[in-house]
Amino acid sequence: MSRPTGRVLTLLELLQSGGIRSVAELADRLGVDDRTVRRYVGQLIDLDVPVETVRGRYGGYRLTPGHRLPPLMLGDDEALAVLLGLVAGRRAGLTTAAGTAGETAAAKVRRVLPRHVARRLDTVLESLAFTSAPGEFTTPDAEVLLTVADAVHHRRPLSLGYRDRHGRRSERTLHAYGIVAHAGRWYVTGRDPGIGQDRTLRLDRIEGARPLPGTFGIPAGTDPAQRVLDGFATAEYRYEVVLRIHGTVEQIRAGLPASVARLTEPAPAKGTDAPAERWLRAELRVAELDWLPAVLASLDRPFVIERPAELRDLVTALADRLTSCARNA
Repeated sequence: MSRPTGRVLTLLELLQSGGIRSVAELADRLGVDDRTVRRYVGQLIDLDVPVETVRGRYGGYRLTPGHRLPPLMLGDDEALAVLLGLVAGRRAGLTTAAGTAGETAAAKVRRVLPRHVARRLDTVLESLAFTSAPGEFTTPDAEVLLTVADAVHHRRPLSLGYRDRHGRRSERTLHAYGIVAHAGRWYVTGRDPGIGQDRTLRLDRIEGARPLPGTFGIPAGTDPAQRVLDGFATAEYRYEVVLRIHGTVEQIRAGLPASVARLTEPAPAKGTDAPAERWLRAELRVAELDWLPAVLASLDRPFVIERPAELRDLVTALADRLTSCARNA
């Protein structure tokens, strides 16, 4: 590649990074004079690259928004970051169009990688292990995701076609506060104005979304991610578990994250700081109890089981098994 051609491609890369670039800035970055910059811009225009001239004191050159431009110029580290991000997104279920878009994007980037970069990528992927198997997730429709996101941004009510976990379809109105990605799923959380209740819906179960006239306000201090976590922690399950655990919030959250348990932290007395360790109340709603004894043991903190009685029996049984194993070792 001749030096002038290389500089033209560097000019394109600078313009692709966004914003208006002055002639003086481009000349300095390319190591040429102003006249040469204008000549390089003319070469890009001859190649049908939509370079726009911006007049005025703060003028210069920029690319016309909305165009798909070849070539996409990525450094080695940038290409590796993009491909690893696509791999992680597919495994986490955070893709649209059933992963097809992510797969085709990865293939396009990989096709233009220099051989030495492709070999480095293969080495990383061969060496990479995940602590859990890839999830089997139903991905949201891309158009639904974009429509909901636009409604969140502009605070517009939404009309949704929604199918619940039993397959029943209904029409709903939602004031969407935010979109949340959690445990490989996409959720939208907000309020149903028709019934005056909060709602958190899975995006992959939305079969159609359209904005409605008007706008709405969001209550001060609303945290969409925390709303979703609270919803999981308080969902209706077979058992309601209430514990008192002595320790710090960080120690308890290591085994009982916010998506599993709600912690009640007593307020410190006036004029005193909250102690580093104290008795905290943990509330859980779970389908099964058999996993909890091992979690409580792993916390290595004093705890009291307020309910249910079945959990006390399971903890006692685990303690007996551990004692028996220790004696027979």
